[in-house]
Amino acid sequence: MYAIIKTGGKQFKIEEGQDIYVEKLDGEAGDSVIFDEVLFVGGDNTVVGNPFIKGASVEGTIEKQGRMKKVTTFKYRRRKDSHTKKGHRQPYTKVSITSIKSN
Repeated sequence: MYAIIKTGGKQFKIEEGQDIYVEKLDGEAGDSVIFDEVLFVGGDNTVVGNPFIKGASVEGTIEKQGRMKKVTTFKYRRRKDSHTKKGHRQPYTKVSITSIKSN
């Protein structure tokens, strides 16, 4: 059984027992989190949402909070003696999926 959920402006295809990295969620390691924006549930009984499935949810446990690797941007303007270097690290939450519930 698998599901497609929406969180943080992105869609993820997930299965039970899978670990996913999503945009930062509130909570500490060990807290449970519920995703209620379920777009699709596949398996024995396939259910498609319009856009979401009412009553369907995906439960998970927060494994850790962290930040991705640094992404460096460098702007350079030729002949102007001008350049800018910036770095950015995006925060993330690692979630372990425990169960998928549908109607």
